[in-house]
Amino acid sequence: MGRVNELRLIARVAQMYHIEGRRQAEIAESLRMSQATVSRMLKRAEQEDIVRTTIIPPQGTFAELETALRERYGLTEAIVVDCSEDRDGAIMARIGEAAAHFLEVTLQPGEVIGVSSWSQTILRMVDNIHPLKAAKAKYIVQMLGGMGDASVQTHATQLIARLAKLTGGEARLLLVQGVASSREAKLIMLADPAVRETMNLFDRLTLAIVGIGAVEPSELLARSGNVFSKHELAQLDEAGAVGELSFRFFDKEGRLVESPLNERVLGISLDDLKKADRVMALAGGEAKTAAIAGALRLGLIDVLVTDKFTAARLTE
Repeated sequence: MGRVNELRLIARVAQMYHIEGRRQAEIAESLRMSQATVSRMLKRAEQEDIVRTTIIPPQGTFAELETALRERYGLTEAIVVDCSEDRDGAIMARIGEAAAHFLEVTLQPGEVIGVSSWSQTILRMVDNIHPLKAAKAKYIVQMLGGMGDASVQTHATQLIARLAKLTGGEARLLLVQGVASSREAKLIMLADPAVRETMNLFDRLTLAIVGIGAVEPSELLARSGNVFSKHELAQLDEAGAVGELSFRFFDKEGRLVESPLNERVLGISLDDLKKADRVMALAGGEAKTAAIAGALRLGLIDVLVTDKFTAARLTE
């Protein structure tokens, strides 16, 4: 009976603390025991399965899918958003909202934030960020060349400039083509001191925010002119490429697809991306599922923000 009496008292302490909402000091005084004893009993209550913690996910959240993504791909965090339909426009909007909230809550003072400049989903995120009351970021760094067709070029520069204003950081633009016409042309652009100054920040990133693209470029990228030719894209497809991060292509197993095309990209490399303290990827949609899976297997993404349809496909 000794153990039963012990457990009965532990259960009473747990009831007073968890149900009645009494502080440990009050319980100790009421039961004429030390506060240290109360603390030990509360721990024992959990060990003895007297107290069980139950988390009830709010409606519209997907805890099981998020857990499955974290465990399968080794993520630090997975955010799965609700969406009424498996359609790109709707998905981008919901992902943008969730990513904006996560960034606002987790942003630390003095952050050096790298951003993919040709992502419509990241633009949706910026659209949803509220201006921070105190300056937090130090630099907002453009990780991929942003020059392109005049009709869409402002997308890249405005995205960086707006995020810098919202977070109190200094914008560091990469005012060159994302894809140079040749390796020699790239080397000439790299000689520009302003270009080097921005790219020197790549190995200082505390947070990198990236979109994940399929081999076939998005409408925005296609209109920007920062794309490879159809013949070059066909070569990448034949080499097993399924997607890209800042124009660095990879296969379904998360291996970098080596190609002379890498020599023409003016932007962050995957090696530099791995050096970032945190990498947050925003992506969803059926057409990008294979690309997202390959990107996750690269082992450099810490946080994924995606939709419930894509999350289900990724964890099947």
